[in-house]
Amino acid sequence: MTNETLTDAETRDLRALAGVMIPASITYGVPGADDPLIFDEILRNLERDTADTRTALRHLAELSGGAFADLAPDRRAEVSARFKQEGGAPLFSLNRVVLLCYYRDDRVMRSLGQEPRPPFPKGHVVEQGDWSLLDPVRQRAPMWRRA
Repeated sequence: MTNETLTDAETRDLRALAGVMIPASITYGVPGADDPLIFDEILRNLERDTADTRTALRHLAELSGGAFADLAPDRRAEVSARFKQEGGAPLFSLNRVVLLCYYRDDRVMRSLGQEPRPPFPKGHVVEQGDWSLLDPVRQRAPMWRRA
């Protein structure tokens, strides 16, 4: 585990990217991933993903031709669409951290009709779905070799 931190420029780009990944919604009354509380949580939780985040942000800067945070909104949308296609594993790691931190936010959980609390010890009720949807998967031949 490293104690690396992002530079100010990387932090600005990451915040701008987080806002594109999960924008605020007036309709649902939820903040975006660039909200100060959520973004601080993202920065605190990068930990082992800091190196991947830096790699992803370097690629984003290359696609942007400079600082992603300085781009106009329409250009940010274009660059992020391309980044989504080309980002690979570093972007996947970054995406995971952003999503995990976003859905920890009490405001987001309340907007989903969930009580903002840990899932245990009380647990959460999960609606039963249509288990027959798994039938094609069950009927498929195994994809692995027997040991």
